[in-house]
Amino acid sequence: MSDDNDDSRPAPVPGRYEGPANAAPYPLSRMAPSFSLVDVAATIQAADQTLATMTGGKLELIAQQIQALQAEARNILEKAKRDAELHRVSCAFVKKPGGIYHLYKRADGVLWFSRLAPEEWITPQAQTFEGTYQLELDQSYTRLA
Repeated sequence: MSDDNDDSRPAPVPGRYEGPANAAPYPLSRMAPSFSLVDVAATIQAADQTLATMTGGKLELIAQQIQALQAEARNILEKAKRDAELHRVSCAFVKKPGGIYHLYKRADGVLWFSRLAPEEWITPQAQTFEGTYQLELDQSYTRLA
């Protein structure tokens, strides 16, 4: 009877590399080239510089994206504020999505909507024309030229 555990290899030493020689983290033969501490430090420094450059570039890109998103958020908030103010403007009719409304300002500063464009008035009016808006389905306003 032969013993299945009878191996001709010695028992592994804890912490010693057991893989293929070409992938060893240190030289396994005295014929292997020597590594100086200066060479290892230079390699680590080069890796650190490359990582710093790559990380810096990626962080710069993220910073630019954040700035663009902040600008977009400001635009959205400003438009929402304008739309909310336009919804509070005085008018004597029910506004419906798709409708085109003309904004005027009276001499006392009060804003109001009309369905009449400035050129449609028969008699001159004592108000200033502020712009033409279309009410969208999402209840926002689009300024028309």
